[in-house]
Amino acid sequence: MASKGKKKRQLRRRKSLHVRACLRGTSERPRLSVFRSHTNIYGQIIDDESGRTLASASSRDKDFRDSLSGKKSEIATKVGAQLATKAKAAGVTKVSFDRGPYRYHGRVQALAEAAREGGLEF
Repeated sequence: MASKGKKKRQLRRRKSLHVRACLRGTSERPRLSVFRSHTNIYGQIIDDESGRTLASASSRDKDFRDSLSGKKSEIATKVGAQLATKAKAAGVTKVSFDRGPYRYHGRVQALAEAAREGGLEF
């Protein structure tokens, strides 16, 4: 019999794959993938055709970690803006948004909206 934690991981993985089945990161339109833990949030822009990460930002980055304070959604907004800046530097303007197993709400929504304001097109 599967433990409660194992079943939870399996359901989360299944939900991620269900969302990701519709998305595919290409060189013209890479995938913006979001991972959210209890304390931190991470964003990556991935080209699935070549298997490369073009840009990434998180609330754990060294140059960013010291200036973080406030609510988690405010931190996610800062991470989204930083990710948009790094993506522009890498020459990316259009992305497909991959929310993973998370609902488009709260921190995930804050990161996405900040990335849009930073110049990324979803």
